[in-house]
Amino acid sequence: MHFWANVIGYQLVWFAIVISAARGQPLWGIAAAAAFITLQLRFSATRKADSRALLATFACGFLLDGALAATGWLHYASPLVSLPAPIWILALWLAFAMTLNHSMAFLQGKPVLAAALGGIGGPLAYLGAARGFDAVVFTSPAWHAIALLAIGWAIALATLAILTRRWAAEHPAARLQPEHVL
Repeated sequence: MHFWANVIGYQLVWFAIVISAARGQPLWGIAAAAAFITLQLRFSATRKADSRALLATFACGFLLDGALAATGWLHYASPLVSLPAPIWILALWLAFAMTLNHSMAFLQGKPVLAAALGGIGGPLAYLGAARGFDAVVFTSPAWHAIALLAIGWAIALATLAILTRRWAAEHPAARLQPEHVL
């Protein structure tokens, strides 16, 4: 999928999931994520690497958001089904996985940069979902959840950057396509 289609598609999914969860109708956002993932896989030159990224990213989301839910430091709108995190937040993680070999491919093999971006961007996304849409609520003191998010996202994105580089190496021709260039 083309670089900009991947960036814009993921952002649309983020808004669809967050807004639909905040309004108590998370299935709309989950459907948007499923459509994005399906289209991404359909047109991907790195389908096998993307599939592996889906599994690894799901594990990261399950662990991080599961820990936040278990501690009670973060409450989610529209819990629907919890595994222990709501299925809508896990769908968002899966949609995010579809950026790792495409619009976020520049992070592959750069775990320090990935950790920095994850440690900053992860908490900011949750703060945006909380303050802008009430999709998540930080409990007091909020800094506990923000610190866990920063650490968790830093570790997750660094790990995913290492893994996706390894998986993308199996598709050397695909790495040279324009969709992978900033």
